[in-house]
Amino acid sequence: MAKSKMQAYISVPAQIISSLSSSSLQSLLVSPNKSPMKKKPLWKRPMFWFLCFVLCFSLAILKIGFLWFLCSFLHQDSSLTNGFVTKIENNGGFSKKVEEKQELSGFWEQPDGLGYRPCLDFTREYNKWSKENAKDRTKYLMVVVTGGMNQQRNQIVDAVVIARILGAALVVPNLQVNVIWGDESEFSDIFDLDHFKKVLANDVRIVSSLPSAHLMSRPVEERRMPVNVTPQWLRANYLRKFKGDGVILLRGLESKLSKDLPSDLQKLRCKVAFQALKFAAPILELGNKITERMRSKGPYLALHLRMEQDVWVRTGCLPGLTPDYDEIIRNERKLRPWLLTSKSNMTYNERKLAGLCPLNALDVTRLLKALGAPKNAGIYWAGGNPLGGKDALLPLLREFPNFYNKQDLALPGELEPYANKASFMAAIDYIVAENSDVFMPSHGGNMGHALQGQRACAGHKKHITPNKRLTLPYFLNNSLPEAEFNQIVMGLHRDSLGQPELRTSKAGRAVTKYPVPECMCNDRNSHTSS
Repeated sequence: MAKSKMQAYISVPAQIISSLSSSSLQSLLVSPNKSPMKKKPLWKRPMFWFLCFVLCFSLAILKIGFLWFLCSFLHQDSSLTNGFVTKIENNGGFSKKVEEKQELSGFWEQPDGLGYRPCLDFTREYNKWSKENAKDRTKYLMVVVTGGMNQQRNQIVDAVVIARILGAALVVPNLQVNVIWGDESEFSDIFDLDHFKKVLANDVRIVSSLPSAHLMSRPVEERRMPVNVTPQWLRANYLRKFKGDGVILLRGLESKLSKDLPSDLQKLRCKVAFQALKFAAPILELGNKITERMRSKGPYLALHLRMEQDVWVRTGCLPGLTPDYDEIIRNERKLRPWLLTSKSNMTYNERKLAGLCPLNALDVTRLLKALGAPKNAGIYWAGGNPLGGKDALLPLLREFPNFYNKQDLALPGELEPYANKASFMAAIDYIVAENSDVFMPSHGGNMGHALQGQRACAGHKKHITPNKRLTLPYFLNNSLPEAEFNQIVMGLHRDSLGQPELRTSKAGRAVTKYPVPECMCNDRNSHTSS
């Protein structure tokens, strides 16, 4: 029989029971084991704070991402808008920089040299005669060269060739004192004499002075040499004159020797002009320093400006600055009519339309702009002081502010020792122009011609030859839109940028200006034929 559950009872007085509330009484009746646990508030629970942290972190990430996206979008939109406005207004920005870079690269681009390189391969007969000629001690040629430095260069070149033709030793040329500039420089002041002798040792014997046996000799002086003489004429007229004292003196060799000579003699001309006539060390040192200062500013254009008073007088042209300056030139020409170099029967307008007048600063400015010269181009200008001073250069200065000459680039006092030496100053200009990226003369002349040949031998560096005759009508047409003018001018000069040009394609061309084909070989042709 199962045991019955024992129950115990406690006797509580009625007064105590009546004093208890119903809730208290109920709690007494419930078993202690079954009473519910007291719950903690939500804010005291760790999970609550963990979830809050996760939520806040997520919201922060979303907010930052949205702000970044918004800023990026606004920045991109602003950049696009600014770029568009900049392109329209040409006030900077990426589009302008790209366009400017393209413009720069186009103007500074060099012509195709077609593989031509200098080569002076003399024939066996020439070299054989050189050895025989070196033994001769009976004939001596003296020459006096005149004019400016570049004009003297040309005459020295022909003096060497004439000495070779006559089989005579050449006494170092005498530089005549220039009546215009009063320059008393001697050969060794301008050129490296030792180098000159060394380079030409196998071609012509060069002596510094007459040997003692001839010091008392009275040379036969020749002043009436006609123009364009041939080797045959020289031998027929001068060889017999050596039979006396063995010395001949020649003056004024400008344009006397024919431009069309046998190939070996043309090569000799190139050898003298491009190899033997090296400037003296002081000139080279200063010229290279000024070149480096100009080069530090970036690629540069060298301009040979022919705007001096004597140039306007000699060419029969007018500077076009003001009526007063034009009147100065007219009066000077009336006082010294013999200064007019050629075609005296032509009027000023006829000369200008024929392309015989130098370009003034305004013409040069318009031409350079049409050919794509950038506004920030560095420009080195060579030449004497223009008539009208700096006012004559204002069009160029306004359009191309990076405009310098040797005086601007030289250090204080650097040029003072050579202030009265025009040949020294001209040589400095020659060196800086020779090393330029682009060269352009405003008019023909000895410096422009010499540099054209020199730059051709250096790989056909860009050399702009203004086509004045064909361009002038468009300069005078003020109704022509600028874009159309630029396109026309560019087309007229497409083949005038220093590309290889055969000397033999036109009569009367100097080999020192057009060294192809006598003095330069074409690699492409030789490769093709081999």
